[in-house]
Amino acid sequence: MTTGVLLTACGSDTGDSGGGGGRHRSGGTLTFAVGSDAGCVDPQQVASNDTIYSLRQVVDSLTDQDPKTGRIVPWLAKSWDVSPDATTFTFHLRPGVTFSDGSPLTAQVVKDNFDAVPKLGALATLAQGYLSGVQSTTAVDPTTVRVKFTAPNAQFLQATATHSLGIESSASVRKSPQDRCSQGVVGSGPFVLKQYVQNQSITLAKRTGYQWGSSLWTKKGEAYLDQLVFKVVPEAGVRAGSLRSGQVDAIGSVGRADEATLKGGPVSLQRRANPGVVFGLGFNNSRPILEDATVRQAIGYAVDRQQVAATVFPTGTRPATSVLAHTTPDYADLTADLAHDVAKAGALLDSAGWKPGQDGIRTRNGTRLSLTVKWFANAATNQPALELIQQQLKAAGIELVLKELQISQIAQVQQSGDFDALWGNLTRADPDILRTSYSTKLANTYRVPSSPLDAVLDQQAAATDADQRAQLVAQAQTLIVRNAYTVPVVELQTQLGVSKKVHHLDFDASSRIQLHDTWIG
Repeated sequence: MTTGVLLTACGSDTGDSGGGGGRHRSGGTLTFAVGSDAGCVDPQQVASNDTIYSLRQVVDSLTDQDPKTGRIVPWLAKSWDVSPDATTFTFHLRPGVTFSDGSPLTAQVVKDNFDAVPKLGALATLAQGYLSGVQSTTAVDPTTVRVKFTAPNAQFLQATATHSLGIESSASVRKSPQDRCSQGVVGSGPFVLKQYVQNQSITLAKRTGYQWGSSLWTKKGEAYLDQLVFKVVPEAGVRAGSLRSGQVDAIGSVGRADEATLKGGPVSLQRRANPGVVFGLGFNNSRPILEDATVRQAIGYAVDRQQVAATVFPTGTRPATSVLAHTTPDYADLTADLAHDVAKAGALLDSAGWKPGQDGIRTRNGTRLSLTVKWFANAATNQPALELIQQQLKAAGIELVLKELQISQIAQVQQSGDFDALWGNLTRADPDILRTSYSTKLANTYRVPSSPLDAVLDQQAAATDADQRAQLVAQAQTLIVRNAYTVPVVELQTQLGVSKKVHHLDFDASSRIQLHDTWIG
């Protein structure tokens, strides 16, 4: 059986940022300014884009995913076999691959990685979700590894293309999760971790002798660049100024406010919509106020998504039309369910007994209709987006209190459930991201109650027929949106600013970056 997914590429300038002119040159240092540091340098435990940009370069994956077609292609695995019922995946590894500590890649190493993921704890939610339901991982021989699931698992092949299942050396796998976070890991990737200074920088050096790149890459062998430096620069305006002045070569999270500053200079803007769960208000559905679907639905009607997208986010950003971004396989357009209608929001709240108070904020039985949304400083658009939503909800009589936290706190907050709502998104080029986020059988960060949604999410993960899976994924999206377990607001569009002297700084299928083929000249 052959398993695959389709992904529609979106945006512009997804290829050569420098126009492709000139001769490819080896050497040099690329300095990339990002807005935040996740506080961890283990790819299997990191979910923040700013840190994934660097750590993705340290580990290789069994497979890769073509950003133009969504097709799964060889990387560390030269080929694979999938059983007809999608319960058994057998990978045939490339010979001669080594980690940067000199140890060889073997089937046993892959088994060690997958066996260790469930023990990593709260930071590894993504990787754990991809491997949920594993019955066994077996090293059949030194270059053949077999992963068997207790039930059909159509999403797994794409999961092997993610950074979360990037393969680390056995020595790294044996370390505690905390040591892996603070000290880093040994990978087989085209770059190695040279230095990590928390909240300041991550420095990578080229891996000499590298010979096993993804089949999608154009350059064979070692990377062009000698060194990569990722500097943490929280202020968006400072990042933009540093790029324009030539102090850095590329920056992440370019917002609308900085587009005019960068245009017309020695800089190109590259953008691509992220697949996966869109940016929105993820509710703690167990909170007393939010247990009522009527309140959650009213909040959804009070949000003007088009205004948020057009006012705060980069040019070309789309308002959410589902819980999934339109670049996600099996996305379903639910625009009609996500209309902006303040009058309808008010009518719903009236019916639930919430009456306007003297200051305009509604109350019921002496309780104020007030929610605190916790957000993290890992994107320049987070605060202005929430401040605008705060104004929109106030017009419907809903008070939204904003509380900023550090990105390093996200796992603890999610695990504890100490929130009314979280502002965020989750990127993945497969619709099974819905199961990761909303199944009560997994982490259930948002305290979603048991419902028919669980069965639908399990069924889509088991569906081997593409049409059947698409129908189930559409059903899951409808259940999530109409029950307002989350309020989708805007699709994340990754926009980077890149110096025109930098060539082939390319997006991967998840709208993160791959730097093996990148060169400066």
